[in-house]
Amino acid sequence: MAYILVVNPGILSSAIFLNESGDLFPQLVVATALSSAIATLIMGLIANYPIALAPGMGLNAFFAFSVVLGLGIDWRVALAAVLVEGIIFIALTLSNLRSAIITAIPECLKRATAVGIGFFIAYIAVAGDPATGGAGIIVANEATKTALGSLAQPETLMAIVGVLISSAFVARRIKGALLWGILATALVGWILGVSPWPNGIVDVPVWPGDLIGQAVVGLGQVGPDWGNFLAVLFVFLFVDLFDTIGTLSGVGIQAGFINERGELPRANQALLADAIGTTAGAFLGTSTVTSYIESAAGVSEGGRSGFTAVVVAALFLLSIFFIPLLSAIPAYATAAALVIVGVLMAGNVTGINWSDPAESIPCFLTILLMPLTFSIAEGLAVGFITYPLIKAFQGKAGEIGVAIWILAAVFILRFVLMGLGIA
Repeated sequence: MAYILVVNPGILSSAIFLNESGDLFPQLVVATALSSAIATLIMGLIANYPIALAPGMGLNAFFAFSVVLGLGIDWRVALAAVLVEGIIFIALTLSNLRSAIITAIPECLKRATAVGIGFFIAYIAVAGDPATGGAGIIVANEATKTALGSLAQPETLMAIVGVLISSAFVARRIKGALLWGILATALVGWILGVSPWPNGIVDVPVWPGDLIGQAVVGLGQVGPDWGNFLAVLFVFLFVDLFDTIGTLSGVGIQAGFINERGELPRANQALLADAIGTTAGAFLGTSTVTSYIESAAGVSEGGRSGFTAVVVAALFLLSIFFIPLLSAIPAYATAAALVIVGVLMAGNVTGINWSDPAESIPCFLTILLMPLTFSIAEGLAVGFITYPLIKAFQGKAGEIGVAIWILAAVFILRFVLMGLGIA
């Protein structure tokens, strides 16, 4: 999971905080590590599961590229949405409503959401601007919309080399393949002079004073943009909801925690750790915190109790002393990690019934539109609107729960308001 210490600050700082005074990357590393440590420690102590948490991939990309850059929402307001999401999840978890909501959503849309996010974050990785150290494998083109980038760009070549290195590590099943891939790519870039060497390895961490509490400030800045704020809040809620339950189920099955009724004991305690982590993370200045499927690595090595999570939390705290090294890792070195994570998330596509139009069409549109519209929200909206409609066209309207019709109506209303220029 250590790759998140580089990738999350990279996504947030390069896309959001460039207009702020000074480089906030070191502060974002601390915010990432602290929020991960807090949530993981709670998971270990309260839920007693070997499951670690950190700012979620896909959710951080949505935060940066769809909300802040795409919608033009101030990053403080975006943090406020994450803060409200965390508080709502705490309430829903304590009232047992969170598990009931999860049950109401069709499995195919959950899987399509995961696949779409996988394509989205991979697209972000390969389309990064070489001028700022990004991959540049895919670039804008007036005639064809997008095209292959210039192989004369050293950053683009390094990104390709990084994908090959990381793929080799993954293929060889080397532990920590994504982290080693990032470090190996960065090292090659430093040796070849594509990027400057780090100024040091260890240093006293920088307190994230420019980030802490900004989510509270953002609550007072929502103003007339409440329509977009609510839409963004819903997407944060939805994606985190299924990302967490999917991870808990997957790791729970591998570890043998799932009982004969298909239930995960102490599920509410695990969900509470996620909710508190998200709330704390927003206050510290980072995007939504969620459970990580990489926790399966600890389970495969014999981790069966919360002690595993406690150790991971301690290591996250230790990592904040290595900010000089982390800050020197270029964006092209992290592109491969995003691509590989996208590959892993795309595996959910096999769980979709492609022979049933009521599943295949909404799921395909969800997957297609997330990267092409550069927005997880738009893909979700189209999926939730088309799913009940096509079911109704099949004469199966009775199979659709009230919750799905309500969500479809909400998304339709949002599109109507957008057409009228209100949202």
